[in-house]
Amino acid sequence: METNGSAALDLNQALGTMESSSVAAEVAERLMAVFTSGQIVPGTRLPSERSLAASLGVGRSAIREALAALELLGIVIVRPGSGTYLRGGASELLPRTLSWGLMLGEPRTRELTELRSGLEIQAAQLAAERITDEALERLAGYVDTMSRSTRDFEAFKEADSAFHREIALASGNSVLEDILQSIRSLLRIWVERGLRDEENAAAAAREHAQILEVLRSRDPEAARRVMESHMATATERLLTDFHPSTD
Repeated sequence: METNGSAALDLNQALGTMESSSVAAEVAERLMAVFTSGQIVPGTRLPSERSLAASLGVGRSAIREALAALELLGIVIVRPGSGTYLRGGASELLPRTLSWGLMLGEPRTRELTELRSGLEIQAAQLAAERITDEALERLAGYVDTMSRSTRDFEAFKEADSAFHREIALASGNSVLEDILQSIRSLLRIWVERGLRDEENAAAAAREHAQILEVLRSRDPEAARRVMESHMATATERLLTDFHPSTD
C-alpha cells in the first residue's frame, strides 16, 4: 500500500492545477475524480493542505472546506498528528450528496442554521441536567481561552467549537451529538467567516460565559433561554456574508 511521500507527489500530479477562482466544491470534485479513478489506493495519506493548495492554485481555506466535507461523507479520515487518509468506498457516494454538502447557498444555509439552533438549545437543556463537574471545568477552560483570544481568531474558533462539542457530549444523547457535528461541519466555512473582528469575538465570549453559568446552576429552562439568545446572535453573525440569492 502506497502511503509515503511518493504517494503524495503522485496525487498532486494527478490533480493538475485549477483556476484561482475555483471554489471548494470544485476542489472536492477534482479530489473525488482522482479517488475514484483507481490512481490512489485506499489508505493513502494525502498531501498537506499547503501542498494541495499550491498544486491546485487555490487558497488553503478552499482545501480545508473540501476536506471537511469529504471527511463528513466518510471519504477521508483525519488522524490527528498523522494526516488525512483516503478511505475505501468513495465511488458508491452520489455526486448529488457531495454537492449538497459543499454548495450551500443562502436558503440551505438558513435552513441548516435553524436546525442547528434547535438542536443546540436541546443539547443545552439536556446538559444542564446531566453535565459533570469535570465537563464544567473543561467548558470554563474554553471560555477562558475565548476571552483571552479575541484577537487570535484561530484560537478563538477552536475553543468555540470545543465548547459546543462539550455541551453536546454532556447532553448524553449520542445521536444528537453526531447530528450536530455533521451540521457544524457543513456550516464551518460560514461560521469562520462570521467572526470578523475583536468586538464580535468579545461579544461571543460573553455569551459563552453566560451559557457556562446557567449550566453550573443546572437549570434546564435557563439553559434553554440563554442558548436560544446565543444562537440568535450567532446566526446573525453567520449570515452576514449572504446577500439575496436565487438558489
